[in-house]
Amino acid sequence: MAAETRNDAFVVFDHVQKSYDGETLVVKDLNLNIGKGEFLTMLGPSGSGKTTCLMMLAGFETATHGEITLDGRPINQVPPHKRGIGMVFQNYALFPHMTVAENLSFPLEVRGMGKSEREAKIKRALDMVQMGAFGARRPAQLSGGQQQRIALARALVFDPKLVLMDEPLGALDKQLREHMQFEIKHLHESLGITVVYVTHDQGEALTMSDRVAVFNDGRIQQLAPPDELYERPKNSFVAQFIGENNKLPGEIVEFDDTSAKVRLTTGEVIVATPVNIRGTGQKVLVSIRPERVEFKPDMIPAGVPTLEAEVLEVIYMGDILRTRMRVAGTDDFVMKCRNTLGQTKLSPGEKIRVGWYPQDARALDLI
Repeated sequence: MAAETRNDAFVVFDHVQKSYDGETLVVKDLNLNIGKGEFLTMLGPSGSGKTTCLMMLAGFETATHGEITLDGRPINQVPPHKRGIGMVFQNYALFPHMTVAENLSFPLEVRGMGKSEREAKIKRALDMVQMGAFGARRPAQLSGGQQQRIALARALVFDPKLVLMDEPLGALDKQLREHMQFEIKHLHESLGITVVYVTHDQGEALTMSDRVAVFNDGRIQQLAPPDELYERPKNSFVAQFIGENNKLPGEIVEFDDTSAKVRLTTGEVIVATPVNIRGTGQKVLVSIRPERVEFKPDMIPAGVPTLEAEVLEVIYMGDILRTRMRVAGTDDFVMKCRNTLGQTKLSPGEKIRVGWYPQDARALDLI
């Protein structure tokens, strides 16, 4: 779901800026609406401003300019412990001298909850993360994955309407991290809570989110559902940051609203979908996903220009074959093909022609 207007938004950043030194803005005029029950991920490289935005929402940082509202209430001057927000950090932040149950009890005691109600909520929260039998253990007696489950349970135990997660799975191994992604997503769906999640892991963002805000240089470069981000990046930064991409530099020869002819730096002319194109002669970067590249003539639309390619390397990856080629002056052009019965096996040194559907390639303005 998405919050398109200020009236139906649960969280609102209204012209929010942040500077630490009074000169350099690490967050630049952020306007963002987050809907109730939405799972929104702030994604971007280190230093892009995503974590600062999360910390301002949590109350650990103060906005230099602008206003943040939560459920219709301005919270710029509200201290963190009075915002009613659950937090999950990468380093778990569990109290080592307390048992698991005592860690979960702490936020309830702060809120003045009685013992019997606390015990019921602790049991429910531990059961939600499949840790019901671990209440008497201390954090040091748990694995990293178990500690992260407890940190998640502690964030949920007081029934917050909003949960913030800052790189919560960064310390886990790949298999456990992927498993926890689905567990967190399922918890979000079953509880109906609003989640704001920060990560630099694009796969994590695409897997879990209703919408993803891609940050760079203190601004949101694109805000969209995962499939739209992947299929229709709005600029060259998003195209390069989300997923693997082949990039071919060139300039616009001619274009209309739906199609552009691009002359590559090596002279060949190809067809792509134009994005933010202002005129002929404009320098662009043509972006094409490796899985959309074809080399079999019957898979390439008739009349669409193709490019000569020299196979440099073929890597067997189980479910796919990853072929690196020399195309239009670059040695890093990649094609991914499903590893199916009867699939043509290419060999290094082989010369082929590659092409794609024009709507699968995007001629992007350089930023």
